[in-house]
Amino acid sequence: MTDSTCDVQAVRVWLESLQTRIADTLGAFDGKPFATDAWQRAPGEKLRGGGVTRILEGGNFFERAGIGFSDVAGDALPGSASAARPQLAGRGFEAMGVSLVLHPHNPYCPTVHMNVRMLIATKAGEAPVFWFGGGMDLTPYYGYEEDARHFHTVCRDSLQPYGADLYPRFKQWCDDYFFLKHRNEPRGIGGIFFDDFAEPGFERSFEMVKSVGDAFLSAYLPIIEKRRSQPYGQAEREFQAYRRGRYVEFNLVFDRGTLFGLQSGGRTESILMSMPPVVNWRYNWQPEPGTPEARLYSDFLVPREWV
Repeated sequence: MTDSTCDVQAVRVWLESLQTRIADTLGAFDGKPFATDAWQRAPGEKLRGGGVTRILEGGNFFERAGIGFSDVAGDALPGSASAARPQLAGRGFEAMGVSLVLHPHNPYCPTVHMNVRMLIATKAGEAPVFWFGGGMDLTPYYGYEEDARHFHTVCRDSLQPYGADLYPRFKQWCDDYFFLKHRNEPRGIGGIFFDDFAEPGFERSFEMVKSVGDAFLSAYLPIIEKRRSQPYGQAEREFQAYRRGRYVEFNLVFDRGTLFGLQSGGRTESILMSMPPVVNWRYNWQPEPGTPEARLYSDFLVPREWV
């Protein structure tokens, strides 16, 4: 959508504050603060701009947690961004967003992903074309129905003021998007996902995205507060590492954000901070029937209406 009133600075300020707020809250929860890595593209590189990576590795609770803010510009949209909009191919662009992935030590605490972003396509003599994207999704290793219901309830409530149709629409989009086609299984229990969103105009679209981003801590913190002290052993850690392999497969094969970053010449270290630190693969492995591991597949990695 074109909109000459795009307030790019307002989006930038909110994204930076969102990153700080989440990093400070989760650092306090862990007991170890996030490190800050501010970076800037060098002159002459394919992309211009920079960002801030907040990273916590080897924490008391988080094995790895990354929260990235980036604001970069380039001379031509990469193929992953213009595939659905061929008329914009070749335009310059500015992309900014906050993206996070959190990997706890405890296998009973789920991995979570959240992203909120805006992309503007530019062309001399024409109004800019903007759109928003983002969402959040939960990837448990051991399923709890009350956790899934809570997460989806917060997602639904964050969208409710902007239209009763948005949650079912974005939930289905999430289920379809975070799906490993080569495994014929979902990555987790979903949440919400949206892209190319600009229908209500800039101001209303930005308000909706803010509501989603601001809801993240309410969606995730109560779950990890409840599960953080649950005891586990080597068998649970091994299953967690096995299921983390699905996370790696999705991010490297299907994730549009990863592909956009790599195709546009983005900062590889920041793009791949979402990867879990400990992962393994097993050949043709299947869980024992009747186990909690088997229940993840039968009860949680299936299409469900959680709220």
